[in-house]
Amino acid sequence: MRSTRPYLLRALYEWIVDNELTPQILVVASEPGVVVPRQYVNGGKIVLNISPAAVRGLEIGNEMVRFGGRFAGRPYDISLPVTAVEAIYARENGKGLVFPPEAQGSPPSDPGPDGFSSPPPRRPNLKVVK
Repeated sequence: MRSTRPYLLRALYEWIVDNELTPQILVVASEPGVVVPRQYVNGGKIVLNISPAAVRGLEIGNEMVRFGGRFAGRPYDISLPVTAVEAIYARENGKGLVFPPEAQGSPPSDPGPDGFSSPPPRRPNLKVVK
C-alpha cells in the first residue's frame, strides 16, 4: 500500500496557501537523496519556505519534492524524498502536521494462500464436558 505522506503533504500545502499563509517544511537533511544547501542545515534539519512567491517549479510527487529556490540571493535546485519531510506548517501560526517516522525495517510477513497473513496454526483446545 502506498504511503499517505505525499497526499497529506499536498493537501496541507494547498490548505495553507488557500488561507494566504506561508507553507514551510521541516526536512531531515541527513536522509539519503536530500539535496539542499548544507550551509543552512542546523542540527541535521532545515526549514524550507515553499510558498509560491519563494519557489519556482514546485513539484510534490509521490516519491520526491523538487523546486528551485534562493538562499542569500543564490539560486539552488532543491530535491528531497517525501520521506525526509518531517512536518509541514504555516509560518504565521504553526498550524500544520508533524509526520510520524516511516516504518523502516522488517518486511511484511508472507501472505497465506488466501492472500492474508495467517498466524501459525495451533492445536485445538477442546475439552470433554460430561
